[in-house]
Amino acid sequence: MQKIKNLAFLVLFSLMIFSCGEYQKVLNKGTAEEQYKMATKMYETKKYAKALRLFEKIMPAYRGKPQMERIQFMIAQSNFNEKNYPMSGYYFDRFTKSYPKSSKKEEASFLSAYSYKLASPVFSKDPTDTKKALEAFQTFINTYPNSDKIEEANKHYKELRYKMQKKYFEIAKVYYTTADYDLRNYKAAIQAFDNLLSDYLGSEFKEEALFYRLKAAHDFVLKSTDRRKPERIKDAIEAYEKLKRNFPETQYLEESNEMFATLKKEEERVNKLIEKFKELEKENNTKEK
Repeated sequence: MQKIKNLAFLVLFSLMIFSCGEYQKVLNKGTAEEQYKMATKMYETKKYAKALRLFEKIMPAYRGKPQMERIQFMIAQSNFNEKNYPMSGYYFDRFTKSYPKSSKKEEASFLSAYSYKLASPVFSKDPTDTKKALEAFQTFINTYPNSDKIEEANKHYKELRYKMQKKYFEIAKVYYTTADYDLRNYKAAIQAFDNLLSDYLGSEFKEEALFYRLKAAHDFVLKSTDRRKPERIKDAIEAYEKLKRNFPETQYLEESNEMFATLKKEEERVNKLIEKFKELEKENNTKEK
């Protein structure tokens, strides 16, 4: 029994050595047709890294030929299976544009979007692939509304949209929390919250974003000179009213009301100063006459 096992192992090992030798021979010295056949064989036996090396070599020879459609799809699928997701996203997208009438166009469109989603990093990092995934899923949803993948595509789209919202919300919060050290960050925070709310209507972060937008505007008023306060008080009160209008029973009601009361007191104080200044200016003008 042990001899049989040893013999089987020897045969298998020999086949592996022969197979590797044959692959290297075709890779280095084979014709384009031999490399195409070997690449297809490697692909079908799930040796995707080896398949990709061969596909890279034969692409120039098959450009414009009927086989190129299959080659491009296998390149995209091989990259996907090797977890080279940015590359598979690119090649699947390229496939849909190069072969608009292909029977595999719908599959490639979905896999392009899904590849970019898998390449998408955590929300705190560069959102390039996240944006690509969002655009690709939106294109898929618009193009194939009756696809059997539409439910999954919508699910992925919502997850990506949430990730982007979270990223921009956290950026806006960072501006707000660092404004004590740099007053310019109050303006940056206000603008960032406004951008989030306009770019993502119905955002899951809407209530919290409106509240922090109010906090940023309120705190900015208190840190401003009297000369600049009237306009900024007006903006802060509008932020309060917007929060109340959208969320009458907001979880931040007590703190929001306190900020509103402070703003109204400050508005009254500043208005009195303005009136006093106008009266003094009027008196001076009268004396000069």
